[in-house]
Amino acid sequence: MAGIACHYSVPSSETAVISSSSSSFSGIAFPKTLRFNGNFCGISSASSSPARFPVLRRQISCQTASTTFPPSSVAGSASAELKDFLHISDFDKATILNILKRAIEVKALLKSGDRTFLPFKGKTMAMIFAKPSMRTRVSFETGFSLLGGHAIYLGPDDIQMGKREETRDVARVLSRYNDIIMARVFAHQDILDLAKSASVPVVNGLTDYNHPCQIMADALTIIEHKGKLEGTKVVYVGDGNNIVHSWLLLAAVVPIHFVCACPKGFEPDAATVEKARQAGISKIEITNDPKDAVRGADVVYSDVWASMGQKEEAAYRRQVFQGFQVDEELMKLAGPEALFMHCLPAERGVEVTDAVIEAPNSIVFPQAENRMHAQNAVMLHLLGE
Repeated sequence: MAGIACHYSVPSSETAVISSSSSSFSGIAFPKTLRFNGNFCGISSASSSPARFPVLRRQISCQTASTTFPPSSVAGSASAELKDFLHISDFDKATILNILKRAIEVKALLKSGDRTFLPFKGKTMAMIFAKPSMRTRVSFETGFSLLGGHAIYLGPDDIQMGKREETRDVARVLSRYNDIIMARVFAHQDILDLAKSASVPVVNGLTDYNHPCQIMADALTIIEHKGKLEGTKVVYVGDGNNIVHSWLLLAAVVPIHFVCACPKGFEPDAATVEKARQAGISKIEITNDPKDAVRGADVVYSDVWASMGQKEEAAYRRQVFQGFQVDEELMKLAGPEALFMHCLPAERGVEVTDAVIEAPNSIVFPQAENRMHAQNAVMLHLLGE
């Protein structure tokens, strides 16, 4: 498969104004208002002067290069040159941070009201939903449309992938109609099989094992509100589920302090924990004590105790997870600077109280919005735009 190597040419006289609550990569904290020459622009706040966006008025010259993409694997080595976006740890640190920079840049352009940046014009995306979702559908479909493309929704009854039609056949047919495929499925093997047979990029919109697009949005939100990603302490309280696995896979690439506080018997996948620890770049803790875990947290993160497909266990889990609700008392232990995050949908009064999710330090809804911007940047990377 041919890869796309893009080279950007920006006149030295052009500058971009960054004005945001914070922006930082590779451990470098930037002041709230900066003027950059060249390749990066941030988010304009209502209280500052409007941002200018010559960055995206650049000349793009692309040339094809012969590239062999290695098969994606949870245990595989990180790379910048992959066809698909299945696990964050498939990519190296520089690539992940560059995607996040691009997300901030394109978000700023969309926020400015500019609708002339249309890199997906003439392109189509097939969206496979074995598992329905409001945020995933709207963020992908709206984001792809805002950048000029057309997205096609394929619901649970439209394909019945693996039942009505084999996954390898679905992948090959959709690859002939579309430029990119997004799939939100139950079994993780389904996304691996789809990517193996597809000839166009496949984006993991969620599996029972991991949710990489959500964690990219989370990372973007932390950068915006904390000024950096590296070195931040993220404490997840609840079930050791696919969100935890994705945080662990990010921790295998970008140095953070990640803590999962969960009841005994609900710990994350042991092999994924070991992968993150073996990478040797992040501090990883798995504990059964949420009160001790949240002390000094930059972010306290929660998710539903019973995910889709586990609802028959909901009553049992509510008993087992007593003491793991994120309430005002727990947030006080985290400290006044701690932010609250939740990937939504939330069961208010169960894993999180209404007071916490509505508090001033809750960034749940900026986090939800950033699904679209992070995913746009992922797709720009995969499509070589």
